[in-house]
Amino acid sequence: MALLHPVLSLPDLLGLMLHFMVLSLLAVGGAITTAPDMQRYVVMQNHWITDAQFSASIAIAQAAPGPNVLFVAVIGWNVAGPWGALATLVGSLLPSSLLTLWVMRWSESHAQTRAMRAFKDGMAPLTLGLLAATGWVLIEPLVREPAQRAGALVLLGITLLLMTRSKISPMWLVALGAVLGAFGMV
Repeated sequence: MALLHPVLSLPDLLGLMLHFMVLSLLAVGGAITTAPDMQRYVVMQNHWITDAQFSASIAIAQAAPGPNVLFVAVIGWNVAGPWGALATLVGSLLPSSLLTLWVMRWSESHAQTRAMRAFKDGMAPLTLGLLAATGWVLIEPLVREPAQRAGALVLLGITLLLMTRSKISPMWLVALGAVLGAFGMV
């Protein structure tokens, strides 16, 4: 019987979970903002999955109903089956959930301090930068293709412009990307 997923050793599974735990604490703006480092770790550094498998993992999870963070489970599944999915989900959810609970309790008593207001104001540019990096990772394969390069870069530019200058829902931008992709424009 052929294995559907590579068998990772226990140290590799723990390393995968630990890496996703660290990323969980850096995921300002959601888990998707750390996708570039996830891709570096599972594709480029460890060669557990291919670039195409990584992109497909995100696409499949984003198309499915449910929380945005589910893409980490699909990545983990592609890396090491059910144990990989468990490692990436626990790694992504546990630290950030515990930190969120602690910060929410602490911030209630410090909501009007100058430091808290400055912290909240500083998160917006950080989140936008992380989202731009994620957008680049996702369109980078298209940028390599001359026929799709201009469309991909224009779509990324429009997305960044609209996200910084309007209150348009990101779902409309996803729909725009889908329509342009269906017509072969990106």
